[in-house]
Amino acid sequence: MTTLLHLDASARAGLSGTDPFGSHTRRLSRRFVDQWLQHEPDARVIYRDVGQNPPPPVTGRWIHAAFTPEAQREPWMREVLRTSDELVDELLAADIIVAGVPMYNFGPPAQFKAWIDNIVRVGRTFGFDRNREGAPYWPMLTDMNKRVVVLSSRGDYGYDGGQMAGWNHVEPAVFTALRYLGITDAHSVAVEYDEFGDERLQQSLREAEAGVDEVAASIAATKDNQ
Repeated sequence: MTTLLHLDASARAGLSGTDPFGSHTRRLSRRFVDQWLQHEPDARVIYRDVGQNPPPPVTGRWIHAAFTPEAQREPWMREVLRTSDELVDELLAADIIVAGVPMYNFGPPAQFKAWIDNIVRVGRTFGFDRNREGAPYWPMLTDMNKRVVVLSSRGDYGYDGGQMAGWNHVEPAVFTALRYLGITDAHSVAVEYDEFGDERLQQSLREAEAGVDEVAASIAATKDNQ
């Protein structure tokens, strides 16, 4: 049975096309999950809305606690890391991470960056040893066959190899952090033209929904052949 970790990071609560001022990325992430459940009705879905309920940001106390060996942690350290531990547990349980991550000022929302900061955890998702030959860091999720699907939206257009390609720091930021942990099977689909609100946006939405369906079918076919 497949476990999906469904993340939404938009500050908008609803779905575009359904709710006034709804989110395109929530619409796409919901579509992916729905498509997957058509393929595998018994799949487990873990849902985390970091847009409406963001994880706490990393603090000095968090860093102190995370880099203290678990057996030596004081009660306050365990409490500081409680949310992080929950988020890491969800990540470790997931076969597929599907994340609705809109572009805010050329990068992911702060709420989603907080999620990343909480799941990049020494001793849990990456290893660290100053005495290790070569790089002191290594990924801990490499052999878990996890896949990530990032579904984004952008106000302008041309971020995928076009006029704005160098301004896109959404997918690169997310994929770099997860690749550091050992998750390298990455897919993305995005809606553009949101600020224009005309037929170009509607066409982009249609193309993005078709892209979501294609990615879901491709991953499902790959898993069926394993």
